[in-house]
Amino acid sequence: MSHDRNVETARIETERDQSNPPQQLLDISDLSVTFPSQEGPVEAVTDVSLSIEPGETVGLVGESGSGKSVTAATILGLLEESARIDGSVEFDDQQLLTKTDDELREIRGDRISMIFQETGSSLNPVLTVGDQISETIRTHRSIPNEGISRLETSVLGNLLRSKSHPTNYERSWEQTVELFERVGIPAPEQRALEYPHEYSGGMKQRAMIAMAISCRPDLLIADEPTTALDVTIEAQILDLIDEVQAEFDTAVLFITHDMGVVNEICDRVAVMYAGRVVERAPTDELFAHPKHPYTQALLDSIPSLEGGQTLDPLAGQVPDPTDKPPGCPFGPRCPSATACCDARFPPEYPVTTADEPLPVREGGDDDVPSPRRNDPTGHAVHCVLYGSGDGLAPRRSPSDEDRQNADRGRPETDGGEP
Repeated sequence: MSHDRNVETARIETERDQSNPPQQLLDISDLSVTFPSQEGPVEAVTDVSLSIEPGETVGLVGESGSGKSVTAATILGLLEESARIDGSVEFDDQQLLTKTDDELREIRGDRISMIFQETGSSLNPVLTVGDQISETIRTHRSIPNEGISRLETSVLGNLLRSKSHPTNYERSWEQTVELFERVGIPAPEQRALEYPHEYSGGMKQRAMIAMAISCRPDLLIADEPTTALDVTIEAQILDLIDEVQAEFDTAVLFITHDMGVVNEICDRVAVMYAGRVVERAPTDELFAHPKHPYTQALLDSIPSLEGGQTLDPLAGQVPDPTDKPPGCPFGPRCPSATACCDARFPPEYPVTTADEPLPVREGGDDDVPSPRRNDPTGHAVHCVLYGSGDGLAPRRSPSDEDRQNADRGRPETDGGEP
């Protein structure tokens, strides 16, 4: 895939002790993705930095259109050729953005696997589910006399395969049946010979997990894996991902808009809005002490089990990617917007649980404040409310600005009649 790439190898700052930094399995730095359109370039992801350690679960959350799935697709090299990618994506010290298609195919499905959001469109309708999982194993594992033939890789080969085709490869077929049993699909030998249309939504999701873990990946990307599932099946799928992670020490990038799920399974969280990461923190700290107004709004939208609570919905919508506002993209919806929010996207401010937002008041500063501290704390937010200073000036409406300009242009009088 020949993307127009300007790859930089800058490393993101570690959130831990700099004298003994942990090994980063996945290290994304300053990632930006732009697509061409009739309206002009569309920047779907802007300067995203994210890291995942071995065996860790990191949640990537935000509303639809925040850039979560584009970030995941970039990791695996699944974007269309017209996409422009800037930044760095390192996996186990390998730069993924400079790899060829053949090199990426050796990694996809083997060391990095993905559970796609739409399971119905992710499974090949003309092949049995077991055949597809068996093929994954045969592609990435050197099993004598069970390699992939050239015919099998063609469209004609897919159409000509018999239902019993995968049973011709004894070792990979045995592993396939074991995987079906492992993920809780009943009657595994029978179900493995059925087609995707014969599966329920929950069974398709289990089959996708079986395929994803078939080669014991180092990193599992789960893109909305519980979407459209009822709460009982959702709980089973989450338990299954947790069991797989514990058994194989697999790192998980869990993409969702469900903050309740994030609180249940993630070690750390990165909150995205309009293509940018606006806050990142350990899960417990984020839920107990959210800093960014958008994060607070997401948490306020979660219903309470006790009842009697009035939900506080977040007004407005994610901005059109072809017409993003200047400065902070959340500014137009933010109840705490200041005069400097439109100047530029706020820098990253390291924060602690004790940090309080700056007051927004008349006479406050109009400029973007500097950070209160320079050392990383593990919790960072892109919001001027957590900069240094005594206060920030409120955002002025166009009518306020016109009135202020008019006052400045009016000649002073001595108090008498003009």
